Amino acid sequence: MRTPLLITADESLLDELLRLAAAAGVTPDVAHDAAAALRGWAAAPLVLLGADLAAPVARLAPGRRPGVHVVAWGEPPDELFRLALAVGAENVAELPRSDGWLTDLLTDLGDSGRARGFTVGVLGGSGGAGATTFACALGQVAARSGPAVVIDADPLGPGVDRVLGLEGEEGVRWDALCQTTGRLGARSLRDALPRRGDLGALTWYAGASEPLPADAVREVLSAAQRGHDVVVVDLPRAADPVVEEVTARCDLVLVVVTPGLAGLASAARLCARLPDRSGVRLVVRGPAPDPREVARLTGVGVLVTMADQRGLAESIGLGLGPVRSRRGPLARAVGEVLARVAVSRAAA
Repeated sequence: MRTPLLITADESLLDELLRLAAAAGVTPDVAHDAAAALRGWAAAPLVLLGADLAAPVARLAPGRRPGVHVVAWGEPPDELFRLALAVGAENVAELPRSDGWLTDLLTDLGDSGRARGFTVGVLGGSGGAGATTFACALGQVAARSGPAVVIDADPLGPGVDRVLGLEGEEGVRWDALCQTTGRLGARSLRDALPRRGDLGALTWYAGASEPLPADAVREVLSAAQRGHDVVVVDLPRAADPVVEEVTARCDLVLVVVTPGLAGLASAARLCARLPDRSGVRLVVRGPAPDPREVARLTGVGVLVTMADQRGLAESIGLGLGPVRSRRGPLARAVGEVLARVAVSRAAA
């Protein structure tokens, strides 16, 4: 059941909540008294309890459950917070100030039926290995099958919007998201990002960039996973607590390596730094060496190998992104990775 429950006898409050639900694309059930509220209390994915019926509902002592919010017009009195505590509400929302937040909350019900987006982190085993390019290629090809997003977590990288040809598109960047607080709606994030079709990108505006705050990264990653089938995170090589947390939240971490001795030695040091290597695999770019020898040197198995992509710089320069042809080595390598992702999602 994905239908929210509205509990109020206040016609003005009900009209406002119905308006917000319509904007979110959901049709709620409505209970006009406390007794009717109890019938749908346990099953509804979200309960919005009007301040006018908070006391009668509290007297009936409904079972504790998540997803209950008390809603009031204007500044709520202190007594309302005590009633909210009595019914196990998560908070008291003040209208009209909380309109946007409530709309996001209702909107996420439409996305909550989808499976959590499969999250792939991409790291460069050494400088210049092509991790950002591979991350963007993953996003490009994944978006052919459903909503996908590439999240740029490397403030010193080239910018995934520029690699994907989205730098001229309107939309929010990290600069704006890092200033926001509170819950971020999945659909709100998806609609706000620079995008082309089903592919979105989150990065910085050109110029100086600041380190990412942990709270903003957690909220963005959570919203991205709720609103996309595939989430690709372009990770920096630098050791950082926020990067380590994001890496731990990835279902698969790909380390892009070049097969030379220096590239493999650098990749081995980077892989040794990762606390859990069970979900880490290598993408080898260049002349194909023996995968068993690469795994022995780095301590991580090889998922896919690929030749260098001809015309890559030209394709990116034209704003077409790294994958220009479905038959190129980059597209084939990405296709192999996404085939493994599809198998993993089916088995989950």
